[in-house]
Amino acid sequence: QRCMERLKSSRAKLLDRYRQAGDGACGAAPGALLVQEVMEQEWQELRDRLPGLRGEEPMEQMPEDPDELAVLEEIQQELILQEQLVIEEYERSLRFDEECLNAMLDGLDATDRIICPVCRKNNLTVKTHLVCCQCGLYISTQDMTEGKLRSLLESALTEHSQRCLHSPEFTVTSGMEEEASLLMSCPV
Repeated sequence: QRCMERLKSSRAKLLDRYRQAGDGACGAAPGALLVQEVMEQEWQELRDRLPGLRGEEPMEQMPEDPDELAVLEEIQQELILQEQLVIEEYERSLRFDEECLNAMLDGLDATDRIICPVCRKNNLTVKTHLVCCQCGLYISTQDMTEGKLRSLLESALTEHSQRCLHSPEFTVTSGMEEEASLLMSCPV
């Protein structure tokens, strides 16, 4: 039980060793080293506390009784299993972090995407004859490309920002006979 508690308190030490071991090392190797260290420390403390085990014998000398050796082996295997579970949890956490980072980078890589100026949440779908968004924006166009639309939006926003410090708002307007249009207006 004390070995298990010491092992849990040494989790940070274990993870540091695992990180230092690098990708080329076997996952169980750093764990096995820490288990051995923890068991030796506990064995030394046990020997120091029990009157019959004190003496000048070296710390490494373990009991020779087969039953005691079997118990110690069982404890060691259980501790190694616990450490392997900690390492697997750490590896799962690393994989999750890596997947999140890759998802964010994929989003940044999509530089040709244009965020909808109306809802400011979704990406616009730009085709030759239409511009649309999940929010309901749907505008018929002629020979439109993402580059052209981006240029039009940027020039309108730049022109507005040269005269006004406030952010303009975008809405979709449509008259009785007109097709839908994207309207930029400033509340100020």
